[in-house]
Amino acid sequence: MTANDIRNIALLGHGGSGKTSLAEQMLFMTKGTDRLGRTADGNTTCDYDAEEIKRQISISLAFAPVNYKGVKINVMDAPGNFDFSGEALSAIRAAECAVLVGAAKDGLSVGMERSWKMLGKKPRMIFINRTDEDNSDYQSCLDTLKGKFGQAIAPIVAPVIDGNKKVTAIVDLLHNTAYEVKGGKAAACAIPADMADEVEALRAELMEAAAGADEELMEKFFDTMELSAEDMAKGLKLGVRDGSVCPVLCGSAITGLGVEMLMQTILDLVPVATDMPAEAAQDDDGNDIQVAFDPNGPTAAIVFKTISDQYGKYSMIKVIRGKVTGDVALYNPTTGNTEKLGRLYVMKGKKGEETKEICCGDIGAIGKMDRVKTGDTLCDPKNIVKLHGMDYAQPCYSRAISPKTKQEIEKLGTGLNKLNEEDPTFHVVNNAETHQTVISGAGDIQIDVLCAKLKSRFGVDAELSAPRVAYREKIRSTVRKQGRYKKQTGGSGQFGDVHIIFEPQNEQEDMIFEENVFGGSVPKNYFPAVEKGLRESCQHGVLAGYPVVFLKATLVDGSYHPVDSSEIAFKLAANLAFKAALPEAKPVLMEPIGELKVTIPEGLDYEGLFDDLFEQYTSSHTLERVRTSNMGTLYELTYRVTLPGETVPKAFLDDLRCRNGNLNITCGREAAKDTL
Repeated sequence: MTANDIRNIALLGHGGSGKTSLAEQMLFMTKGTDRLGRTADGNTTCDYDAEEIKRQISISLAFAPVNYKGVKINVMDAPGNFDFSGEALSAIRAAECAVLVGAAKDGLSVGMERSWKMLGKKPRMIFINRTDEDNSDYQSCLDTLKGKFGQAIAPIVAPVIDGNKKVTAIVDLLHNTAYEVKGGKAAACAIPADMADEVEALRAELMEAAAGADEELMEKFFDTMELSAEDMAKGLKLGVRDGSVCPVLCGSAITGLGVEMLMQTILDLVPVATDMPAEAAQDDDGNDIQVAFDPNGPTAAIVFKTISDQYGKYSMIKVIRGKVTGDVALYNPTTGNTEKLGRLYVMKGKKGEETKEICCGDIGAIGKMDRVKTGDTLCDPKNIVKLHGMDYAQPCYSRAISPKTKQEIEKLGTGLNKLNEEDPTFHVVNNAETHQTVISGAGDIQIDVLCAKLKSRFGVDAELSAPRVAYREKIRSTVRKQGRYKKQTGGSGQFGDVHIIFEPQNEQEDMIFEENVFGGSVPKNYFPAVEKGLRESCQHGVLAGYPVVFLKATLVDGSYHPVDSSEIAFKLAANLAFKAALPEAKPVLMEPIGELKVTIPEGLDYEGLFDDLFEQYTSSHTLERVRTSNMGTLYELTYRVTLPGETVPKAFLDDLRCRNGNLNITCGREAAKDTL
């Protein structure tokens, strides 16, 4: 098998649009399965995890290799839920083209719009699903797509619609033929006579779209006003590759209508790996280079996904150059290790079918690669390259996690590490300050799923709670205080005396220490002890015991005893001065500060757009910056918000997402700042 015989497809879109059902139908039609699974029955190939069956949603990226007319279509079914968008990014990394799946009733869903943006310049097509349902509205959905994405939208089908707005058959505009479903299979049928004019008009539009992608075809079209099916396919393929054309198909994943046409369209219009632009990478010296898809070049592959459970670990790879066989050793430039490969697999759902090699442009799995992580590169040791991995979004939702019994603490850590290999989008931090283990992810569903996997795979009953807030303290006024430590108990005594000015500063979070002593009132050899005493004191403020930040302390005077003075005495004296000064320096408790970035269309009035949500979810908010992007069509708004606790409220982000016109949201944490 060569790269020309392979197509890598990512199924993207909103949750519930039917991506898993579409993958299942493609497998069934090509005899990849002997029965048609249903999501509701929990027996589909791609949704095999216990949590997926229970929740009836996709949680992890799943693989369904489809063999159609001698071509291997690697179908990657990505979750539509926003909590698992990292899985979609992994699919995009390995795919040459994405099929955006939408429901005919929903029009342009938020998930489809988001997926369109995530794809960047990568080729795409749209499949309008669920057209067999009552009151589905294909035409309204298509009009919405055209209004949003413009001339790129190129329908290559004309649906035959009955009185209930159901699509009963489709007309293939490329080949000017019509199909319906009989006995679960596509069957040719006549084009309705009353659609002749509509079909002719749509074919003319499609010819124009195809001609616009190639100068030679454009000249031919202007000369004859006609293009053959082969010419149209050539032009559309070029347009799909450069992003100027997005073919639109329709049908039903349940009945199978339009599914075979979709597979044929993938064969005809989707570019193969060797047609794609070279990938950005770095050489062994850290220089930026380009790595082209080359079946005959030295081996290079990217690990874009890890599947890990109690039975083993699979590293999913996409071969960019050369080929991968089980008897070779490949170098990992991220870790510096040379990895001896074991068995190779082709994954279909949860099952792995062993294979001898993975060729250029293909995807597959390597078993038992314990030292290899998602995003790593595996390459020829004699030709070292480091390919670009995935840029996952920073987690915005955090919960403290703990086992129900102390005996399970070690099992909890092991389980979280294993799950993190599979899903690198969540972070785990052991907060020494609050004595909590904090897990952070995209949302509550992701965190709940991780807890369920901890129990089912590792036998750990985990409990979630709100993370404790690690507040900070600072002062607002300048105070001078003396600290005097004297101890006489017989024998050698202890004596240290310091005068220190405490004042607020905004240069750095850590304390700034200076000395301005004249006349040798405090010997220089005691300065480090004074500083050490102050820094230790800063670990516990006077209001609630939180660390003190943005403090400046200047040693200005003091005294010493030639016999009894010591470093420990001056350290304790500095502590006494600290405790005496801070209550009088107007101490304040500092709240966590967040930076919120929201992108909206420029047609919306951003002034006061989110004020009601800010009043509900934040203590304060300030619009700090407004800039335009995307040729002036978008506003990027940056707010500084005071959060009520350590975490970003999930409901806050959900309500922002639901606000009309909102395209993108990021919310991160700044360094703590005084808000009083």
